[in-house]
Amino acid sequence: MTCGSENETSEARNDLDIVDCTRLFFESDGALTRAIDYGGPAYESRPQQQSMAKLVAEAFDSGVNLCVEAPTGVGKSFAYLVPAIYFAVSNDRPVVVSTETIPLQEQLVNKDLPLLSKLVDAEFSFALAKGRTNYICRRRLAWITSDSGSDYLPLPALEPQARALLDRVDELEVGDRSELESEIDARVWNGVCCETGNCHGPKCRFYRRCFYWRARREWERADVIVANHALLFTDLKMKMEDASAPAALLPPYGALVFDEAHLLEDSAASHLGLRISELGSQFLLNKLFDPRNARGLLMRGGKDIAELRKLVAEAHDAATLFFSAFADRLVAARKDELRFEKPGMVVDNFSPALGMVESALEKLLKSGELDEDTELEAGALFQRVAGMRSEVFDFVNMELEEHVYWAERCGRDRNKTALVAAPLNVAELLRAQLFSEGFPVILTSATLSVEGNLGYFKSRVGFVNGPEVVLDSPFDYARQAELHLVRGMPDQNEDGYIDAISEHIRFFVEHTNGKAFVLFTNFASMRGVAEKLRGYFLDKGITMHVQGDGVSRAKMISEFKKDINSVIFGVSSFWMGVDIPGEALSNVIITKLPFSVPTHPLTKARGEKLEKDGKSSFIHYQLPETVLKLKQGVGRLIRNATDKGIIVILDSRVLTKSYGRKFIDSIPKCPTTIHKAR
Repeated sequence: MTCGSENETSEARNDLDIVDCTRLFFESDGALTRAIDYGGPAYESRPQQQSMAKLVAEAFDSGVNLCVEAPTGVGKSFAYLVPAIYFAVSNDRPVVVSTETIPLQEQLVNKDLPLLSKLVDAEFSFALAKGRTNYICRRRLAWITSDSGSDYLPLPALEPQARALLDRVDELEVGDRSELESEIDARVWNGVCCETGNCHGPKCRFYRRCFYWRARREWERADVIVANHALLFTDLKMKMEDASAPAALLPPYGALVFDEAHLLEDSAASHLGLRISELGSQFLLNKLFDPRNARGLLMRGGKDIAELRKLVAEAHDAATLFFSAFADRLVAARKDELRFEKPGMVVDNFSPALGMVESALEKLLKSGELDEDTELEAGALFQRVAGMRSEVFDFVNMELEEHVYWAERCGRDRNKTALVAAPLNVAELLRAQLFSEGFPVILTSATLSVEGNLGYFKSRVGFVNGPEVVLDSPFDYARQAELHLVRGMPDQNEDGYIDAISEHIRFFVEHTNGKAFVLFTNFASMRGVAEKLRGYFLDKGITMHVQGDGVSRAKMISEFKKDINSVIFGVSSFWMGVDIPGEALSNVIITKLPFSVPTHPLTKARGEKLEKDGKSSFIHYQLPETVLKLKQGVGRLIRNATDKGIIVILDSRVLTKSYGRKFIDSIPKCPTTIHKAR
């Protein structure tokens, strides 16, 4: 089919020339020039965008993988979406685009794809894929607000909120949590959302009006499916555990695009491993029976259910002893995370107790005594109890090979415990399960290279079977930015560190009259500096927003944009994923090079693995990881061609250490001034 045809037919879809259609779209007289007619940006020729689009189209066309670093301003979302659309419609198989963050998902689904639907000369459809638990289950909502299901809510006081949701459920269009205008209590949502084990599918009386299955049908028909890394890796894990099973969550796809690919290794490690939380186990058992307030699924029934309640109560006690044993180990070690290298780290009284509950639940389900809704709910809980029993056993006995095991503090007050096992062989897993499967996989992000080389990133995620490319920045950093370094700053552990950092932050914030992000690597230093400077900023009329002061990240950013003379003090979540173009952000101050804590179990285990292979864990892991994190922080400053500002690094190691040059050579070149510590 010729690109630009007005009379596309389904037969002609397979005749599209992906490379040629993509080239024509981005030419100076191509379809992209019409974007402004539909509320899009005014056309500007970006050679880097054209190059990336050509590379992606060629990868799709030849069935190979591609790894491409596309700095901010390249326009990478259009560069992969346009060839993805042509590939999908010509192959009648969808392309899945996976992101890590919600803001990027929203940009793709609410802005980029609707605009492209008006510009691309091929009809296509797209859909946002979310996990089941994002959707209301009409059956569960009806049941939980009925007499037979009312005990399932953990507190009677929550019942009015559930009934209010029932009253308005028919007004909802999508039926997901984000559509609700007001916050819904998490305990209510967990009782009414869609779940795997208790879904009756086409047999359900609400199937035709089911929000989740309606969304699934949209995915099945879509040419482009926008998902997130969590859903993608959950889908991949299910396929790995049962290779003969059909796609469990996502429909069979013809290609994958990972945006925000710099987070790929950690995301894969998180979702391909296991995590057992004290809060999660309490929540699961409470759904069956909460002995503290006599609520739960098992509150109604005869003698057998009374016996089962007793077993659940005993499992509660076993869980308390089990997690307390890990908490005691953390206290004794005076650590927030504690690694285990030998099985049997505590006495496992928990998995046998869960096994007793599992057996009794199975017997109850086979008895035929339960009504349909209660049986579905009990069946789902049976699967989850069995899953948790297996995971607890696997953790204590270290059944998962090539994994690192640790316990960590969690919860709002850090007074709960979680157990984590993460795979150490992520690169090997992804090389075999993702990059060697015969369909093209595109990896892209603004920060993948170290000193202009993608070798480190490729080694961490197992990328093979395709070219790698580092594109130039479209921005003129020599004109738009200045880099300020400071020689002679004290080390974080030295006396006077907080005073010195505070003094230099004050100096450089005065330079831009606010308009600054001040990025820290830990809360303790951030709070110390904030207390030092709070009065100063107040006197100067500069609003200081400090992460952790009770205001959400989104609210902080919103207020910062409104008051262009304000300052944000932030830690890890502000180093990436924040887009504030214009004068509001004219100054990014890096207080310390963002090295990971070398004692964290996963960091340490990854380093040990390298050392076993004869490599330096510092040179081949910690250093390049830190370079990439620094690039993320620096990348907050220049977001468009008219932005201007300064980048300040207050860590003297970039000047005094032999490895310091790696940091300077990995960030965009711009005029540099070296200051002597004040």
